[in-house]
Amino acid sequence: MRNSKTDIGLLLIRVVVGITMIAFHGIPKLMGGVEGWTAIGKSMQNIGINFLPAVWGFSAGFTETVASFLLIIGLWSRPASWLLAFTMLIAMIMHLSKGDGLSGASHAIELMAIYIAFALMGPGRLSVDKK
Repeated sequence: MRNSKTDIGLLLIRVVVGITMIAFHGIPKLMGGVEGWTAIGKSMQNIGINFLPAVWGFSAGFTETVASFLLIIGLWSRPASWLLAFTMLIAMIMHLSKGDGLSGASHAIELMAIYIAFALMGPGRLSVDKK
């Protein structure tokens, strides 16, 4: 059984990670327009997906914004976390394929671990889902 300190800790992580993801990743990607979405979406080529790069790029920004908001409030947190973890997996693969090494991919790896943890544990009781 979780105690109140655990739920406060989960809330703190959800809010801080969610706000920074929205502010520094999601919204800037959405504001990039078709040209920016296409550039971002081309990273899907690293996993063999070579079509509709603008759609994939927009999807990354949309996921980083909407799924992060859902994680912050604790609504549909587990599916939102899986979507965010997948987005970070693609980011990690993109950094590694560019030759950035583990240091270049480390931010995506760290966030992917956080999102997988939330997908497995849930958001805590201080959430809309209360799970």
